[in-house]
Amino acid sequence: MSDWIEQVKRRGLVTPVRVLLDIVEPLGPLGAQILWVAQPVSGLFGASSVVGQLAKTLEEPGGIDHLRQRLDE
Repeated sequence: MSDWIEQVKRRGLVTPVRVLLDIVEPLGPLGAQILWVAQPVSGLFGASSVVGQLAKTLEEPGGIDHLRQRLDE
């Protein structure tokens, strides 16, 4: 997960990702289920690991807050 966050920071996408997290937060568990379904297809693009980690984080209580903290570091 840290590689993905570092890429977001390097590309200057922290603000858009934070906005996306604000939008997704109320639907976190639903978003996680969608990501679990999409994970096999994301493997075709080499992103299966990142998608799985993101889905797991969205399912965890406080997972989105944890992502925000990592983005702010």
